[in-house]
Amino acid sequence: MSPMSILRRHRVAALLGAALIISPVVVSFAQNGGGATLSNVVATTQTPVPGITAPNGSFAPVVATTKPAVVTVTTVMKAQAQPDAMGGDGSPFDGNSPFDQYFRQFFGDQGMPTPKTPPQQQSQRQEALGSGFIVSSDGTIVTNNHVIDGATSIKVTLDDGTELPAKLVGHDAKNDLAVLKVKADKPLPTIKWGDSNKLMTGDQVLAIGNPFGIGTTVTAGIVSARGRDLHSGPFDDFIQIDAPINHGNSGGPLVDVNGNVVGINTAIYSPNGGSVGVGFAIPSDQAQIVVAKLEKGGNIEYGYLGVQIQPVTQDVASAIGLDHAGGALVSSVTEGSPAAKAGIEIGDVITSFAGQEIKDPKDLSRAVADVAPGAKENLDIWRKGKTIQVSADVGRNTDDVKTASNGESGKPSAEQGLRVPSLGLGLTDLTPDIRQELNLAENQHGAVVARVNPDKAASAAGLQPGDLIVAVGQTPVKNARQANQAIAEAGKSGKKSVLLLVDRGDAQIFVAVSFAAG
Repeated sequence: MSPMSILRRHRVAALLGAALIISPVVVSFAQNGGGATLSNVVATTQTPVPGITAPNGSFAPVVATTKPAVVTVTTVMKAQAQPDAMGGDGSPFDGNSPFDQYFRQFFGDQGMPTPKTPPQQQSQRQEALGSGFIVSSDGTIVTNNHVIDGATSIKVTLDDGTELPAKLVGHDAKNDLAVLKVKADKPLPTIKWGDSNKLMTGDQVLAIGNPFGIGTTVTAGIVSARGRDLHSGPFDDFIQIDAPINHGNSGGPLVDVNGNVVGINTAIYSPNGGSVGVGFAIPSDQAQIVVAKLEKGGNIEYGYLGVQIQPVTQDVASAIGLDHAGGALVSSVTEGSPAAKAGIEIGDVITSFAGQEIKDPKDLSRAVADVAPGAKENLDIWRKGKTIQVSADVGRNTDDVKTASNGESGKPSAEQGLRVPSLGLGLTDLTPDIRQELNLAENQHGAVVARVNPDKAASAAGLQPGDLIVAVGQTPVKNARQANQAIAEAGKSGKKSVLLLVDRGDAQIFVAVSFAAG
C-alpha cells in the first residue's frame, strides 16, 4: 500500500496555514482587534530532537543568522456570522480558497480551529496569521498564498516586534506562493536561498515560524522523503520533513545547516490537529523561480492543453501494444481546446511534450503548465500501435487541468443483457428508462454495465454497475452486442488485457481489464 493510500484511510486535519487567532494562547490578538504586538509574547527555540546531531553540538549559530529574517504575517478578512469549521466565509479556509477543496479532501475537517470572534465583531472582521521570511533588505517577503488569500489588509511583524503594513505584490495559487512588500526606515535582515536539489533523505533541516501565534519558534529534524505529491496542483513536489511544525508555520522557511532556505513550510499530516512529525515544504528551487516572477507583480499565466489524463499501467500498456508502462493516457478531450484543434484523440498516449519525456500524468501537467500561453509545442503520441507527432498551440489556463475522476453513477434498472463471462460483466443496451436514470443525453451511446461478478477481473479492475462502456480500445461501441464482439476480438488477438473507455458521472476514464484474471 502506498503512503498516500495509507494517509487517505484516516480522517485528518492539517493546514499549516493562517492559524486563526482564537486560541487561549493568543486571545489578546482577538480582543485587541489585531492591535497587539508580539513583543510581549516570549519567543521560544526548541532544542534538537533526540538523535539529531547539530554542527558543533548546537544549531544556535544557524538560528542567530536566520531567525531575524523570519516574520509573522497577520491578515484581516471580512468575517461572516457562524463561520464553519474551516474558518467560515472569507477566511483562508473558506470555499473561495483555491486550496480549500484540496485540504478538505486530503486532510478533512477534524481539528481545524473554529473562530470565536467576539459578538460585536461578528460579520465585520476576522484575523488569521501565518509566517514568512525576508529575501531582500528593501522589504520583499515570501509566504504562502493560502496565508494571505482573501485578506482585506496584511500586517507583518518583524522578529524585533516592529509592525509594518504590507502590500501584496503578487500571488500564485497553483504553487501556493505569495510575495509581500513592506517599507522600513532601515535595511532589513535577510535570508538566502539554498539549493533544494542537493537535499537528500536524512539531511538535517530547521523549520522556523510562528505556530499558534506563540512567537517565533525553531524546530529541528531531517528530510524524510522527496517528491511527495499531495494532489493539490500540477506542481506538487513536496519535501517531507519530520521537524515539528503546526498551524501558523505556513510560509515560514525550512533551512539547511548552513542557514539557507531550502523549502517553504506549507502543510502537515495530522490526525489530532497538531504535529505528528509529517510535514511538507515547497522546494526552494521551485519557489525561487516563481517568486522571481511574482516580484514583477500580479499573477502567473500557465499553459493549457484541454485533456483529461490518467496513468498508463502495465495492463493498459499491454492492451494498447506499448512495450512499457509510461506516458499519459488521454481519457477525454475538451471540445474546442488546443488538444482538440491539434487532433489529439481519446485513447492516445502522450509520451513526449516539448521535447520532454512524459513518464506519468504529473509530468504532462507540469510540462504544459510551465509553457507560456501561445507557444507552439510538439507532442509524441502513441496511437494504434505506432508513434506519431502532432503540434499544439498551447492555450491559457484559467482552471486546473483535471485528471479523470472516480465519480459514481446510478445503477441501471434493466436486468437483461449480454454477458461477458471471461471478464465477469453483465452488459445491457441503453433503454429510455436507463438513459433517464443515468441522466444521459440522447446522443450518448454505449453498453451499460448491469452486473459485475465480484470474483472476476472486471470487479478487480474497478468497473461498477451503472458504468457506460463507450469504446473498446479506440473503437466506439453503440450497444452491448458491439461491446461484447469487440472484447471477444481483443481476447482472440492474444492481448493480455482489454482497454475499456467508460463514462462515469461527469468524466470518462479508461479501465484495463485483464483476460488472465477472468
